Amino acid sequence: MQEPTVFQALVLGIIQGLTEFLPVSSSAHLALTPWVMGWPPAGLAFDLALHVGTLLTLAWYFRAEWRTLLLGGITLLRHRRAVDEASRRAAFIIVASIPAGLAGVLLDDYAESVFRAPAITATALIVMGVVLWAIDRGVAARRDRAMMTWRDALAIGCAQVLALVPGVSRSGSTITAGRALGFDRSAAAVFSFLMSMPIIAAAVVLKVPTALRETGITLPLVVGVLSAALSSWVAIAFLLRYVSQRGYAPFAVYRVALGAVILALLGTRGAW
Repeated sequence: MQEPTVFQALVLGIIQGLTEFLPVSSSAHLALTPWVMGWPPAGLAFDLALHVGTLLTLAWYFRAEWRTLLLGGITLLRHRRAVDEASRRAAFIIVASIPAGLAGVLLDDYAESVFRAPAITATALIVMGVVLWAIDRGVAARRDRAMMTWRDALAIGCAQVLALVPGVSRSGSTITAGRALGFDRSAAAVFSFLMSMPIIAAAVVLKVPTALRETGITLPLVVGVLSAALSSWVAIAFLLRYVSQRGYAPFAVYRVALGAVILALLGTRGAW
């Protein structure tokens, strides 16, 4: 894989930050942007390095929540069971992280090769866009985070496994699952963001050293990480404010439109 230029890294970092927490699939955008622009693919290792930026933003934006979850985790370890709201929330994050962690280990080779085919990505964008729209429109928002159960956390965690396929979207799949279970839009989004932390952190720890061994800490890498951090802050603030008053329909429409454009490009390029 060829390292991106500074400009390419800036663009990819902004795209990563804006799309990581919106239900439109950051992996799809990172995989498709070089393909559409005619750039050499940056590779999965560089894409994951950009997650350092989104990880830092996630930790800082929800810093009060993380303090509560940390104390809850300590209580959970001490009593070996959830005894209060903080330890329950910590336990739910742990439960929700297990399915994706196992799938990431078992399907890692597919995630780096087969799953990144443009046709698969475009199809996933369209299918999940329709599912997101249908569920957000058809399921009443009757629950908040205080009403979450172990089964809810596990179900949303299983939905996160689908995000190994670019185009599905980690936030898209988990938010859709949360809405399908009747959680209100803000509750589904916040839990989606929080449960992403362990998975993103694990990916960074496991994969970023590979990128650093290949290229070292270079200017394009630094630019990409910083731009991802800043743009992801914008994305989180925007989504939480937006969905508190409106639904996810615009994101669903965008997904379907993007998938259709990619399929059209595949047709014109004879890449089927």
